[in-house]
Formats: sequence, structure tokens, C-alpha cells
Amino acid sequence: MARRASSSLHPGILIGIAAAVVVAIVAGQSLFKHKKVSFGDVGTLNVEDFLENGNSLRGNEYSIEGKIDEKLRWTPSRGQIISLRVSTKGGDELIGIEIPPNFNNLNVEREQRYAMRVKVRQGGIPVATAVNRL
Repeated sequence: MARRASSSLHPGILIGIAAAVVVAIVAGQSLFKHKKVSFGDVGTLNVEDFLENGNSLRGNEYSIEGKIDEKLRWTPSRGQIISLRVSTKGGDELIGIEIPPNFNNLNVEREQRYAMRVKVRQGGIPVATAVNRL
């Protein structure tokens, strides 16, 4: 007597299909996840006002986004100074920002976009209080 073929799927095939679906979902999320960091509780730094008279903004906190143009100075005890290229209506402007030593574990790279929360200290020098790579 001839054997009848089984019409159900093998459990190994079902597990393989389920695993492939999970991998596809995770890969899709990581590819399409666009990191947009917002510091919603502070206003955006007006670059024109800052360049005109940065000292008038001292004591206030702002958010700023731009591309790292240059790492100007770094010491383990004092942190680093970077030059941030910021787009404005009149073209790109460069702003020096101090990144304190508590961010020494952060690898700030040239030509990468960052969003920063800065507090303007005495003398009109912006000091980073939060740094996020975009």
C-alpha cells in the first residue's frame, strides 16, 4: 500500500519563516530610524544675535545644530573646543563651542552633524550641556 504525503508544513520551516520575519523587522527599524534630537524645552540659538553680541546672551540656554568643522583644542582636564559650522540665512557661520571634560568619553568627529544644548557663560562663550550626534 502506498503512503500518503503529509500536507502540513514541517515545524522547522515555520520557525525559519518566523525568524526571517523578526530579522527583517529589526533590520528595517534600524535602517529607517532617523535620529532627530530635539531639546524642546530651550529655544534655538539665533546665530546673528550671538555673533553680534554673544555676551548679551550669557546665562541662557539654547539648542544649536551643525556640522563639526574642526577640533580646535583638547585637554583631558579642560575638555575640548570645537568649531561648529551652522547654516544661517546669510550662509554658513562658524561658532566655537566648549565641550567640558565630563564629555571626554564622547568621540566628536569632524564632518559629522551634532545637536547641542549650550549655556552661554561670561564672555559670550557657549558651553555644551548636552551633545547628541544626528
